[in-house]
Amino acid sequence: MKKTLLISLMMVLSVFKFNACAAEEGDVFIPIAKYMEAGDSEKLSAWFGENLQVDVLGQINSCTRTQAKLIMKNFFAKYTPKSFKIVHKSGRPPMNYAVANLDAGGSKFRVIIYVKTVDGKNEIQQIRIEEQ
Repeated sequence: MKKTLLISLMMVLSVFKFNACAAEEGDVFIPIAKYMEAGDSEKLSAWFGENLQVDVLGQINSCTRTQAKLIMKNFFAKYTPKSFKIVHKSGRPPMNYAVANLDAGGSKFRVIIYVKTVDGKNEIQQIRIEEQ
């Protein structure tokens, strides 16, 4: 009886583990968070839409992918990221967003990232960085 119960419990736990892994694999914010934490504007820009809005410390810019990459590169040069932690995710396709805390350059920031699915591809439509 104990053996059957143990086997049943292991099977249930393995299903939960599989579902958690599958959810993480499809989470667009995992690689974005990795590049934000690394301060890698080059790899982060691969997720940018052709045109997007970048709001860094109240400076709002509607810009191209190339301009946004330069804005983020300058931000990361001034504020070297130490940690980036997503604290909330919401939305449903085609628009999702994440709220994160960024510790960079001795300051703490709140980051909000909006991602839109366009033709099956996820693209960042807006990044907002506010000092906390």
